[in-house]
Amino acid sequence: MRKRSGIAQHALTVLVGQLAVMAFGVTDTIVTGRYSQDSLAALSIGSAVFVSVYVAVMGLFQALLPIWAEHHGAGRPVAIGASVRQSLYLWLAASLLGMAVLLSPEPILRATEVPPALRGEVRSYLAILAFGLPPALLFRIYSTLSQAVDRPQFVTWLQMGSLLLKVPLSLWFTFGGAGLAPQGAPGCAWATFAVNYALLAVALVMLRRQGAFRPLALWQPIERPDSVQHKHFLRLGLPAALSVMVEVTSFTLMALFIARQGVLAAAAHQIAANLAAVLYMVPLSLGIAVSAHVSFCRGAGDEGQAARLAWKGFLAAALMGCALATILVIARKPLSALYTTNADVARLAARLLVWVAAYHVADAMQTLCIFVLRSYRITLMPLLVYGVLLWGLGLGGGYALAYHGWAGFGPWHSPAPFWGASAAALLLTATAFAGLLLLALRAHTGRDEGKKSPS
Repeated sequence: MRKRSGIAQHALTVLVGQLAVMAFGVTDTIVTGRYSQDSLAALSIGSAVFVSVYVAVMGLFQALLPIWAEHHGAGRPVAIGASVRQSLYLWLAASLLGMAVLLSPEPILRATEVPPALRGEVRSYLAILAFGLPPALLFRIYSTLSQAVDRPQFVTWLQMGSLLLKVPLSLWFTFGGAGLAPQGAPGCAWATFAVNYALLAVALVMLRRQGAFRPLALWQPIERPDSVQHKHFLRLGLPAALSVMVEVTSFTLMALFIARQGVLAAAAHQIAANLAAVLYMVPLSLGIAVSAHVSFCRGAGDEGQAARLAWKGFLAAALMGCALATILVIARKPLSALYTTNADVARLAARLLVWVAAYHVADAMQTLCIFVLRSYRITLMPLLVYGVLLWGLGLGGGYALAYHGWAGFGPWHSPAPFWGASAAALLLTATAFAGLLLLALRAHTGRDEGKKSPS
C-alpha cells in the first residue's frame, strides 16, 4: 500500500481546490456587483437558496468519506468500488429532490418575504442551476472518493482548471457580447451550468484512466440496490446531511431575512457572506484531510494515532481561525471596496466584517470537530446541537434583534444582529463539539489500549 501523504499536504491540496471553487462565488459577486446593485441582491438571494439545497444533499456524499477511507486503511479496495456503485442510487434520489426544490422556489421566497421586484431574476437563476445540480453531485462523489484514497490532487487539478472556464463565461453571460444579450445574475448561473458538465466529463475520464482507481474495480456492472449498504449510508449520511442543512441554512437564510431591509443591506451582506465562505474553506479543507487520515488509522486498527491526529487537527484549526480573523479585521475596508463601486455598500460591508471575523474563529473549531466526529460515527448529537443553537440562538436570535428587539435591546434594522447572534451560537456549538470529541477520543483510545493489554 502506498504511504499516505501528511495531513498538512492533504489539507493544502484540498484547500487550493476549494479556493478555486470559492473563486466561482467571488467572481459572480464581483461581476454582478459591477453589473448592477439589483443583480447583486438577486444573486445574494438566489445563491442562498441554491447553496442551502446543494450543500444539504452534498452532505450525504461527504459523509461517505469515513466509510471509504476505513476500507482503504483496511486494504479492501474492491469494497470501495462496490460502495461507490451503490452510492449512485443515492445520487439519483438526491438529484431529483434537489431539482424539485430549485424549480419551485416560490414558497421559500414568499415565506422569507423576498421583495417581489427581485423574484423574477432569482427564479431564472435557480431554474438554470437546477439542471446543473446532477453533474455537480456526481462530481462530489468523485471528489469524496479521491480524498478517501489519498488522491486529493485529482480533484484540485480539475477545480483549478475549471476556474479558467468559469471567469470568462460569467463575464460574457452577465454583460453580454458577441450577439448575446446581457443577462445579469442568471448569466452567472449559465456559466456554472457549463462548468459543472465540463468537470464531470473530465472526472469520468480520470476514473477510467488513472491507475490509482484500477484496484477499486469501479467499472463493474452496477449491482441491484443493497439495502444493508443503503441503511449504513443513511445511518451516517442522513444525520450528517441534515446537520449540514441546518448549518448552511442558518448561514444562507440570513440573506433571505436581510433582503427585506432593502437592496443596500442585501448587497453588503452578500459581500460579508462571500468572504465568510472563502475563509471557511480553510477549516473545511483541514476537516476533510484530518477526517480521512483519522478514518484510515481507525481502519488500520491504530486508534491511538487516530486520536493524536484528531487533537492536532483541532489545535491547528483554532490557531488558523484566529490568524485569518485578525487579517480580515485589518483588511476589511480594502476588501469591501474590491467588491463594489458603491460607497454605501462598501461602508456597510466593512462594518459587518468585524462580526464575520468573530464568526470565523468559532466556525473553524466546530467545522474540524464535526468532520472528525463523523469518523467516530457520531452524527445524531451534532444534529441536535446545530438545531438548537444555530437555528434557535443564531438565526432566531438574529431575527429577534433585527426586527423585534430582545431584553430591551433593539430592534436594529441591520444585518449586524444576524452576524452577532450567529457568532455567539457557533462559539457555543464549538464548545459542545469539542467536549463530544474529547469523550469519543478517550473512549476509543481506552478501548484500544484495553485490547492490547494482557488479560
